[in-house]
Amino acid sequence: MKLNLRSIKDKEAWNALGISVPDYNVEDITENTVKSPVWVHFGVGNIFRIFIGGIADKLISEGLSDKGIICAETFDHDIINKIYDPYDNLVLAVTLKADGSTDKQIIGSLSEAVAADVKDEGSWNRLKEIFRNDGLQMISFTVTEKGYALKGSDGEYLSFVKPDLENGPESATGAMAVVTAMLYERYKNGAAPLAVVSMDNCSHNGEKLQNAVNTVADEWLQRGFVDKGFIDYISDESKISFPWTMIDKITPRPSTEIADALEADGIEAMQPVITQRKTYIAPFVNAEGPQYLVIEDKFPNKRPKLEKAGVYLTDRDTVNKVERMKVTTCLNPLHTALAVYGCVLGYTSIAAEMKDEELVKLVNGIGPKEGMKVVVNPGILSPEDFVKEVIDKRLPNVFIPDTPQRIACDTSQKVGIRYGETIKSYVERYGSAKDLDYIPVAIAGWLRYLMGVDDEGKAIELSPDPMLEQMQAAVADIEFGNPDSIGDKLKPVLSNANIFGSDLYEAGIGEKIEKIFAEEIKGPGAVRATLKKYV
Repeated sequence: MKLNLRSIKDKEAWNALGISVPDYNVEDITENTVKSPVWVHFGVGNIFRIFIGGIADKLISEGLSDKGIICAETFDHDIINKIYDPYDNLVLAVTLKADGSTDKQIIGSLSEAVAADVKDEGSWNRLKEIFRNDGLQMISFTVTEKGYALKGSDGEYLSFVKPDLENGPESATGAMAVVTAMLYERYKNGAAPLAVVSMDNCSHNGEKLQNAVNTVADEWLQRGFVDKGFIDYISDESKISFPWTMIDKITPRPSTEIADALEADGIEAMQPVITQRKTYIAPFVNAEGPQYLVIEDKFPNKRPKLEKAGVYLTDRDTVNKVERMKVTTCLNPLHTALAVYGCVLGYTSIAAEMKDEELVKLVNGIGPKEGMKVVVNPGILSPEDFVKEVIDKRLPNVFIPDTPQRIACDTSQKVGIRYGETIKSYVERYGSAKDLDYIPVAIAGWLRYLMGVDDEGKAIELSPDPMLEQMQAAVADIEFGNPDSIGDKLKPVLSNANIFGSDLYEAGIGEKIEKIFAEEIKGPGAVRATLKKYV
């Protein structure tokens, strides 16, 4: 049995395997969507397929929409060639429950897949055609936080960005240049309104997206590629809006065990593939059940009935509060602590770490104890209930094949928000952060991780991070087994407000972090001993 449009017409065969199939005619939905699209999404990887695609699927199933999503990919066109086209744009969604059971359904709402590739004339012209359509209501994004970056830490434009700025809309390659080029196409053909919606897991995502688009447009204006009217168009939020959002759903890499089980049931070609651009993807997506999407309700050209599919529609202030609750208190700080300590202690599963007495105490200390004292309650979600679900149900789910090594990616870009905001809140409320005990342990753990050796002193491979080389240089001359070698070497990091949002010595915890770190490098087993002592 193959995952394709012909096969899913045999509903009984799929249902016999415990897999539900669309209760609507996928071909009709596709035809409607291609003819008159309302929603385009950039970044067509795993979380999009199961979560955002699932939202559209639910609206269609309940008769609230007759259109799916146009899927556009700017970075890795292999995804379309290897995962979308061979399976008729269908995706097998596998929800992994904590009791070991699964829900499996085929999602049919991903109606068209387009390579946003200026070198592919047919695809490029099709994308332009879509953006000229007055009925297009929204474009959304899951391109990761790095997808919005135009400049490096030195303040200079990244090497791949410069050609986009210098060569104009008809030579755009990066995501932000492509989107700006398509908005320019829309402007030239009637300037219809549109919502431009980041759904990436980063703080103030709408603002980041807006700034990136405006920067590209301003550079093009200076070079004569666009006119001042285009700048006015994208700057007028009654025309082009950039709603802020908060998204949350743990979506690990596809599991080979699940692929094997699906193939054992007779479903062909389910194994994950790794594209040339190192995307790890499969015809199915495995993810946890809990999911949250909160969106600022700012859509100048109407919108799908997202609230009918479990999306929270609210104002910008509430979105910001929900995002701060999740990213600075209830989930992300806990994830980061588990990531760095998990790597050092030899874990390869987040769920396995949640059976570790010291690590469980650590995350309970970071979130429910320390973070909860200064958390902002967003009103639409309870911080206490949210963090309880995270610690009691989500992180311990042994059927979510997530790893500390994945979560440890880009940690230098995360610690400032995940811990720095709580530190600043303590200083504002109490005059100092000196009463924090668990967050200093987490930060010390990150520094210990940067040494690149585990708790037994054996080398470990560190996860990708744009500042990895710079951060490792700070601990390069510190010797494992020799705390006296620390000296003042940590001070440039712990006092760096660009990393943490403040000087941690001025906040009252710099020395405390140094002390914990010194104990963690005493020798084999020192990390475990230090955790036992401090948590």
